[in-house]
Amino acid sequence: MSVQESYQPGDVVYVMYRNPHTQDVLHVQEAAVVNNPDHPKELALFLYETYYPLTDDIAIYRTEEEAEQAYEYYFGSAEGGDILG
Repeated sequence: MSVQESYQPGDVVYVMYRNPHTQDVLHVQEAAVVNNPDHPKELALFLYETYYPLTDDIAIYRTEEEAEQAYEYYFGSAEGGDILG
């Protein structure tokens, strides 16, 4: 099943998002699955007022807890315990 088939418009998901201004800062961020305005038959992630294509290249998690566990697995524990940006 492709990532496009796994989600529906309106789903809330969590992704790891690298700060574009400070490349060494990574957050777990809530995003919405929406219809892609540029390609109506495709889905996109809406994050920080921007549409991102929904592809298999993006690590997407259904819950905040799953995203936090993945973050800790790959990057270690976040200082202060709160990794949501």
